[in-house]
Amino acid sequence: MNYNVLRYFSVLAELESYTKAAARLGISQPSLSSAIHNLESDLGGVTLFERVGRNIRLTQEGRFYQKKVDSALSELHEASLMLREKRENAPVVIRLGYVSGALDGLVAKKIQEYSRQHSRVRFLLTEHSAEALMDLVRQEKLDMAIVDYSERDRSLHFRKMAERKLSVALSETHPLADRETLDPRDVIAEPQVVINYNVENSFGQWASGKATDENVICTVNTVQTALDMVSTGIGIAFIPDECIRPRHGVRYVPLNNWRQALYMCILYDKWLQPLVWDFRELIIRNLRND
Repeated sequence: MNYNVLRYFSVLAELESYTKAAARLGISQPSLSSAIHNLESDLGGVTLFERVGRNIRLTQEGRFYQKKVDSALSELHEASLMLREKRENAPVVIRLGYVSGALDGLVAKKIQEYSRQHSRVRFLLTEHSAEALMDLVRQEKLDMAIVDYSERDRSLHFRKMAERKLSVALSETHPLADRETLDPRDVIAEPQVVINYNVENSFGQWASGKATDENVICTVNTVQTALDMVSTGIGIAFIPDECIRPRHGVRYVPLNNWRQALYMCILYDKWLQPLVWDFRELIIRNLRND
């Protein structure tokens, strides 16, 4: 039901004059008459007004409808006033996605600081693989995502934020577990537990030689799951240094000559609320300066 038509009816029911009602509403009498006629048709042919000489008055059905319409319009008006009055205090939810380890350190501190500075802000955090996070951004279920690779996708916009070091997670019984450092060449043929989509796609870039996808034993979405698998001896995993935690049965060896880039991903040309946009710029600026 058209809100304006209901407002036209309410004013006409109050004044019982097409001339006066049209003047108050700022429309022509023919437009008002047409709107009321269409309203009566939408209601199944009900007659809301009847002629009394040169004047009009509400019918019995019209009086019943007036009470309902006026009550509904009053509630809508109160709701509109409430929204206008409360909008400055309404919560702003920042929906942030991230790959494992991306919130450790600086980003987590900035979330804490931003929450303290802006009492309206709430964070909804989602940890997943980069591929899944990009899909959520495309579907507008996330405002932004910190991912570890970029795509040539015109619907998405990527800004490089930082690079992070990686270590190789191995079981304590692995022959390479006692090494001080490892080179990608040393582990290219090892069975692997792959974290996130990009690790599998870019594996061949880590070292010269053939990229053997058959070495990928399983693909997981989080570091925790990868370490669960590594501890059983099923394979190795490349772990961001900020995700390294003491873990029974697992050894970490720094990986030489390779860094993993982090990108901020948003939907191209999507409008973000000022508080959401400012947080995005804050994270990018601070990570670039870190």
